[in-house]
Amino acid sequence: MVDIPVAFQEELARQHIVLEPAELEQLAAYLQLLYEANQRMNLTAVRDPDEAWNRHLLDSLSLLPLLQSVEAGRVLDLGSGGGLPGIPLAITMPQVHFMLLEATGKKATFLSETAGALGLDNIEVLDERAETIGEPGCVHRGAWDVVTARAVGPMNVLLELAVPLLVEGGLLLAIKGERAKSELAEASAALRVLKSRVVETRRTSTGTIVVIEKVDRTPADYPRRPGEPKRQPIGTGGG
Repeated sequence: MVDIPVAFQEELARQHIVLEPAELEQLAAYLQLLYEANQRMNLTAVRDPDEAWNRHLLDSLSLLPLLQSVEAGRVLDLGSGGGLPGIPLAITMPQVHFMLLEATGKKATFLSETAGALGLDNIEVLDERAETIGEPGCVHRGAWDVVTARAVGPMNVLLELAVPLLVEGGLLLAIKGERAKSELAEASAALRVLKSRVVETRRTSTGTIVVIEKVDRTPADYPRRPGEPKRQPIGTGGG
């Protein structure tokens, strides 16, 4: 039986999240794989695996109630890195198809190998940039019910990367920290230009979830060329 930190179990109960024993076993196996790979590449700065149950797994699973409530069938995890929040969510939502988007080749390889090792056949990994797959004419543009993002960059940059990938009425679920409110203020122009709106912000024990809805078709000019959204975010002289 997996030795699960008590604080993690207590917080799951507070959030009314119920996990099966097999899911907890898979989550523990994922953390082990993450920390083994972290010795070869930079996947996490959290050095204590016990702390990672709260800092990584609980933070990721905070999206679970929202995803369940909207009954999403297709979820893209943007800038998945070491697989957070995508892999924990895929473990706990086996009926949902997850695409883990990661532009760094060795990290994408880790994600593919980890999904295979854990038997997660609801995961697909794509080694590509969001700006590229969001271009007009690409199969992924306007194709996803939900885009998730954790530690991907400021909101005015993230919106340009994520919103073009969503279906109209689709949601961006962004896990943010203490700057969530100020990031949204700085993103007001990007929200307007990209035809999106803030639905809610939800505080959790580990951060703030920002929920953005795509309300109309993304203008054909967006996203701009790879790297440009970060170099000059919309509303700061860009776009």
